[in-house]
Amino acid sequence: MSLETFIAGRYLKAKRREGFISLITLLSIAGVTLGVMALVIVIAVMSGAETEFRNRILGVEPHILVMDASGGYQGIDATEATIRGIDGVTSVSSMVFTQTMIKTSVGLSGAVIRGVDPHGQVSLIKGYTRVDMENRLTPSGPNGVLPGIVLGRELAKNIGASVGDALVLMSPGGMISPVGYMPSLKRFLVTGLFESGMYEYDSSLAWVHLDEARKLLGSKDRISALGVWVEDVFSAAYVKNAILKNLGSPYYARDWMEMNQSLFSALKLEKTAMFIILTLIVLVAAFNITSALIMMVMEKTRDIAILKAMGATSTMIRKIFIFQGMIVGLTGTALGTFLGVFICVILKKYQFITLPSAYPFSTLPVQLEYLDVILIAASSMVLCLLSTIYPCRRAAAMDPVEALRYG
Repeated sequence: MSLETFIAGRYLKAKRREGFISLITLLSIAGVTLGVMALVIVIAVMSGAETEFRNRILGVEPHILVMDASGGYQGIDATEATIRGIDGVTSVSSMVFTQTMIKTSVGLSGAVIRGVDPHGQVSLIKGYTRVDMENRLTPSGPNGVLPGIVLGRELAKNIGASVGDALVLMSPGGMISPVGYMPSLKRFLVTGLFESGMYEYDSSLAWVHLDEARKLLGSKDRISALGVWVEDVFSAAYVKNAILKNLGSPYYARDWMEMNQSLFSALKLEKTAMFIILTLIVLVAAFNITSALIMMVMEKTRDIAILKAMGATSTMIRKIFIFQGMIVGLTGTALGTFLGVFICVILKKYQFITLPSAYPFSTLPVQLEYLDVILIAASSMVLCLLSTIYPCRRAAAMDPVEALRYG
């Protein structure tokens, strides 16, 4: 242990007449602890919410959508083979999107129909495997004569449908007849309900077989887009650029981050804002450290003068008060980090905080990111270090002769 560290530790153990300084020191430690703990918990909850939204979105959306600006999709098999050959791509599947009206005996509602190939890679809806999707959508499956359709749970509630009910899809892709325009009508059997956790999807989305969607639109070769799935969802932008480079015009593509940019931008902004706001708690504690050190310098004027008279340099005096402030900051940061991580682990394991039904989560989402914890701890230590600059410079600049004369 260096001399500076030893003296800093002795100064923190205040005597009876310095009890007020000791109280401010304890309050500083408590303030840093509270600020760091709040930061760790809040940032973990924000990270958990972001992860939950991402998982739910990617549960119904492809990682990349590749579309043909001309709408022709010529040589689609060769296009799919080209995309499959790109590094990072796990699967490619043709998809059809269309807006329809769904009619049951008790209700009517608009919906977005997605025609998918169950044999291809489709986003696995929660509770459904690929085999389940194939059995529920394939006309030759257990649903008998009528082709199957899987509805969002909220959409099913709106139209009064349940598993086993028959319904009619009305598509704008109809034909002109002697009596006017006739929409395309096709009967389906509800073979399943899904719940993604995102109201926008659950209240408007329905899945049918790719061939049935084409029949509904009156075109056996109709394609709306190619869905692409990648190994690493965070490399989707890189894979998208590689796809466009290989395909060229008239193809264009959008990855999942672009399609949900507004949501994730809002989450990132909120996370940054919460970090800044809660850092102010640590900043207030840092001001307390500054106050305590200033009073300590005033109290130890005679001691500083004696140390200088004995040969202590200004750098040594400066280090004494820097170490004193950093001991306070390190203690508070360590306690806050430990308590924050401990509470996050408890919240994630036991999930005893339940949220109202208005929220997309039933319990508080918590996800600890170690980089976030390190950033919070580092930020706290930097603020505590900055709080020592003025007191230590004042102590180092003290004239020992004047201090002993008036000390």
